[in-house]
Amino acid sequence: DILVVVDTSSSMLAQDIKPNRLEKAKLEISSFIDKLKGDRVGILTFAGDSFIQCPLTLDYSAAKMFLSVIEPCIMPKPGTAIGGAINAAIKGFSKKERKYKVMILLTDGEDHDTNPLEAAHDAKKDGIVIYAIGIGTTKGEPIPIIDQAGNVNGYKKDKRGEVVMTRLDEEALQKIAAITEGKYYHATASEFELDKIYDDIARME
Repeated sequence: DILVVVDTSSSMLAQDIKPNRLEKAKLEISSFIDKLKGDRVGILTFAGDSFIQCPLTLDYSAAKMFLSVIEPCIMPKPGTAIGGAINAAIKGFSKKERKYKVMILLTDGEDHDTNPLEAAHDAKKDGIVIYAIGIGTTKGEPIPIIDQAGNVNGYKKDKRGEVVMTRLDEEALQKIAAITEGKYYHATASEFELDKIYDDIARME
């Protein structure tokens, strides 16, 4: 069972990976789903709260349909609650199974005080292995404001009028993966490392 957990917060609109972080993530997840053979897959989206867009299924075309309609800011509550997303994902797996459970977390890792490390410990207790994929740069990237026509209409600013920079928090994601004996990968423009994760999953007994 593989649950793909996708960050849809506004920071995923950053364009340090073209066309933007979220669109690139969707493309990579779609080609990952194409590789699956007999594994159930589900999709959970999160920002300030979490929602299972597609429960675990063997119907890959349905999963890809749910994936295609994911938009930035699809979640009503803004923010990036990674701990909450992990906890919601834990509930998406069968309690009866103790193994063969994989969570793939795609995010820039900026968490707003939701204790993701504690959530990772809870995931480990349920036999879930978390692979974390960090999207973005550690130096930071502005968050574009996109109008209805899809054009960039300036950049997100804070209350002081300073441009908000979104930075990848690799350390947090490395810790989350390590707690569950999973792995952390840094997504680049050419490679999201989902092939390596697929190979690891294929080797599970």
